[in-house]
Amino acid sequence: MELGPLLVDRADWMIDVALLIGRGFIGVCFVIHGLGKLGIVGTGNMEGFVDWLRSLGVPMAAVQGRVAMASEIAGGSLLVAGLFTRPACLLLIATMIVAGRLGHRGAGYLITNDPPGAEYTINLAVICAVFALLGPGRASLDFLVF
Repeated sequence: MELGPLLVDRADWMIDVALLIGRGFIGVCFVIHGLGKLGIVGTGNMEGFVDWLRSLGVPMAAVQGRVAMASEIAGGSLLVAGLFTRPACLLLIATMIVAGRLGHRGAGYLITNDPPGAEYTINLAVICAVFALLGPGRASLDFLVF
């Protein structure tokens, strides 16, 4: 048996399944983070998030906090559905760049640093960039609608 095909060959359906699984998990991750800012999951809430943003010196912290929450819920939901996937990814990339630059400023890369570094936000932005480049795949509303 030749090893090369086993290691590098793929069928189109495999790519579509991989995109579906990835979009699903990452999209749900974003939705959960947005819901956490609303106090629906986890121990946080919008008031605490806005207070934290204020402590970082973020201008218009209440507005910025709600924009972050809305972009995570809307962008994550669209990513899961595979609807307007590329615009949703761009929205989420922008949100993660802001989160990394403001929320993890000066903390380095590793999330295990004290304070936590931007590792998580960078990785989420890169994953969204991959989806933006590859598209949603055939198992998506984008494929069905457009």
